[in-house]
Amino acid sequence: MTRMIAIAAVLIAVAGMGALYLMGSGEPEDQFAQCRASSIAGGAGEIGGPFTLVSETGETVTDADVITRPALIYFGYTFCPDVCPIDTVRNADAIDLLREDGRDMLPVFISIDPERDTPEVMAQYTEYLHDDMLGLTGTPEQVAAVSQAYRTYYRKQDTEDEFYLVEHSTFSYLVLPEHGFVEFFRRELSPEQLAEQAACFLDAA
Repeated sequence: MTRMIAIAAVLIAVAGMGALYLMGSGEPEDQFAQCRASSIAGGAGEIGGPFTLVSETGETVTDADVITRPALIYFGYTFCPDVCPIDTVRNADAIDLLREDGRDMLPVFISIDPERDTPEVMAQYTEYLHDDMLGLTGTPEQVAAVSQAYRTYYRKQDTEDEFYLVEHSTFSYLVLPEHGFVEFFRRELSPEQLAEQAACFLDAA
């Protein structure tokens, strides 16, 4: 009888230690869990990170210079005939909707065509799309590095034609100053849907 009581006590102690382990060393709570509409292999921490690029004003900037407030980042190019203009206008409209509700966000356009997208070209392009949009370009190596960090895809058309196209992915990335990348949005979303989803993250930050 005494032996059975001792065994039971050991089992209870082990169970208690297991519970404490789960409580103390489990996955950190995701403060944005209620906002997430996508699943990212390895977690949000696998996307984004430091970068160095050239702004539309010709200045070399880093992610710390750019992400001083919530930002919506899109990778495209100014010679893009249809997809990029549609997506960036959608993003600009979503940002205006957020601002109507008192939520601030910076629209950022990163070129994946540094050969043609000089700072001057970027400045003209972003001014046309949104007063507050920031255009970023850089050397081919800088652009490749930021693209890799955000897991984007792009490939220049294999041709000597100066009017070549560039294949590329079309996600928009929400990045917060204190958290880094938190979510990506597909191009199928309307401005209203994107604004609604982004607002959840802004309010939870």
